[in-house]
Amino acid sequence: MTTLWRKALFLLLLLIIWETAYRTMHWGWRFPSALQTMRTFYDGMADGQLLKATLGSLRRILVAFGLSCAIGIMLGVLFARSRLLDETFGFVVVALQTVPSIAWLPFAIIWFGLNDFAVVFITTIGATWTMTIASRSGIKNIPPIYVKSAQMFGTGRGLRLFYQVMVPAAIPQLITGMRMAWAFAWRALVSGELIARGVGLGQLLEEGRSLGDTSLMLCIVLVIAILGTISDHLVFKRIEDRVLTLYGLQTAKA
Repeated sequence: MTTLWRKALFLLLLLIIWETAYRTMHWGWRFPSALQTMRTFYDGMADGQLLKATLGSLRRILVAFGLSCAIGIMLGVLFARSRLLDETFGFVVVALQTVPSIAWLPFAIIWFGLNDFAVVFITTIGATWTMTIASRSGIKNIPPIYVKSAQMFGTGRGLRLFYQVMVPAAIPQLITGMRMAWAFAWRALVSGELIARGVGLGQLLEEGRSLGDTSLMLCIVLVIAILGTISDHLVFKRIEDRVLTLYGLQTAKA
């Protein structure tokens, strides 16, 4: 509760400073006040527009995130187990990770059109390479003593060794990769939604830009930040804590 109160008081202080700065520096329409942004949030939730856009974005990102995790883990395991693949296709994946996902949007529009498929495609691309590299690192960094000890107890070198030893040992690294992939997926999603048709936070952000409605624009930014914080603390952080506790790397929280 002490940590919760500290965060709440800090956020309250930021809101007071924000509103005070708006009134004293006369920002006008260029940057909204805290009260204007909160009013826009309330109106958007009341008329259902903001909620509908949020649900649309969540639907797209969950599909893309699931695909990126499945593809990324599969590729990461293949790279970790095959030196040939790691030195060929793995080299290409490292290069592709440096390419912004928005660079694939023109191809996605040509292939799929201005629709959900294009947005899901570039969102998946934006998160897959990060998940692949994290999965590869998780498998490659397993201490050899784990594998040798398991083989001495009869696991062999095949599938049993993989799912009983290697996957559990790589789970902490996989969770870290998922958290990073989730962040990259959000960046790619909003970039795609700025251009594609449909209902989503990116489209609503573009609507605010075209209307010069900075309070709506900032409201969307804050909604994305809040969704990211909630998902990190309620999902990824809890899974990470349970895994670390299970592995004896930290004590269980009361």
